[in-house]
Amino acid sequence: VCLFVLDTDRDLVLLEEYCKKLRKPEEQQLKKAIRKVMGIFKSSLFQALLDNFKKKATRHGTTSYTSLPVALACDVLGCPKD
Repeated sequence: VCLFVLDTDRDLVLLEEYCKKLRKPEEQQLKKAIRKVMGIFKSSLFQALLDNFKKKATRHGTTSYTSLPVALACDVLGCPKD
C-alpha cells in the first residue's frame, strides 16, 4: 500500500500564511528561505520529480512515506524500501 502526503497546493497555502506573519527584521532571512522553497515547489523540475516519484511508488506498491520531502529524498538517495 502506498501512502504519501502530496498536497503541495495546501503546503504552499500554509507556507504563504506563515510568511505573512514574519514581519520582524530578524525573521526576514527565514521569510526569504521559505519563499525560495515555495518557488521550488512551483517549479516544473519539482513537478517532474514528483510525477516520477508517484509513478515509481505506484509501480512498486509497497513504499510508505509520511511526507513529501522524505519521499523525494528517499527516492533521490535510494533509501531502503519498507
